[in-house]
Amino acid sequence: MLALEAIRMLEENVADAADIDAAMELGYRHPTGPLRTTDVVGLDVRLGIAEELARELGPRFEPPELLRRMVAEGKLGRKSGEGFYVWNEER
Repeated sequence: MLALEAIRMLEENVADAADIDAAMELGYRHPTGPLRTTDVVGLDVRLGIAEELARELGPRFEPPELLRRMVAEGKLGRKSGEGFYVWNEER
C-alpha cells in the first residue's frame, strides 16, 4: 500500500511529508500525495485498514510505528486538526 510506504519513508527521515507528497504528485501524476490523502481519510482509518490487511495478508502490511504513535497521540489528520499536516480550518 502506497500510503504505508510513504509513512515508512517519513519515519526513516528519507524526506518530509510535503516532499514525499510532491514526488508522487509530480513523478506519478497523483492528484494528491499519499500523506495528505491519509490526513483527509483519517490516520485512524488508515491504521484500521492496515491492521486488517496485516491480519489477512501478512506482515508486509503491518502498520508503521509512526502511524500507531500518531493515532495514540490523537493526531488523526484533518478531523483533529493535525496529522502529517496542520489543518487550520474552521469547524
